[in-house]
Amino acid sequence: MLATEGRTGGAARFALEEGIGPVPVDLEGDPARPGFVWMGHRDATFGPEVRDRAGVAAALGLEEGDLLPGAPIQSASTGNDFLFVALRDRAAVDRAALDARAAIEGAGATAALGVFVFAPDATVPEPRVYSRMFAPRSGVPEDPATGSAGGPLGAYLVRHGLVKGGGEVAVVSEQGTKMGRQSFVHIRMRARDGDATDIRVGGGVVPVLEGRLRLP
Repeated sequence: MLATEGRTGGAARFALEEGIGPVPVDLEGDPARPGFVWMGHRDATFGPEVRDRAGVAAALGLEEGDLLPGAPIQSASTGNDFLFVALRDRAAVDRAALDARAAIEGAGATAALGVFVFAPDATVPEPRVYSRMFAPRSGVPEDPATGSAGGPLGAYLVRHGLVKGGGEVAVVSEQGTKMGRQSFVHIRMRARDGDATDIRVGGGVVPVLEGRLRLP
């Protein structure tokens, strides 16, 4: 939208300052009307595994059996922290309903983060996950598209073997479908020995509203 409104000076590459250091941005297509935007993420950092799997599942209104076996509940960040909870399938993701108070008891300090639930999507041939993100403690009951979670999500998938292969890896996170605001967040990275580097998150946008601020 900044490019479309002529606020980027026609540049195809620039940086945004969002309180976590400069975020590099690359525009695809005409810089005045780009069809796709990529934002660079720094390498991810990870918190300790949350051991109370039953407690976290209960906080999501689920059973422990709804969790994806072998996938740890863990926080990760490329600038903003999220708690990642891998579930067995799309149906479990759709049934999730976060109880913020129960999440505090089940996940401790990490409950203050956005809680990102997802499941590998076996219905499509390319690497894809089906996702939802809850952050009620930040005033966001559910977010339809969370670009800042895309980077650490990609790193989590690589770290725990939920995407296969090395070298350039591309993953799509389908989010917002359950709430009727479907989005597709694209993640590209370089994977090697369980580590993800050169992480980029991108997509297109659709304007939904416009506002004007009048100053006294």
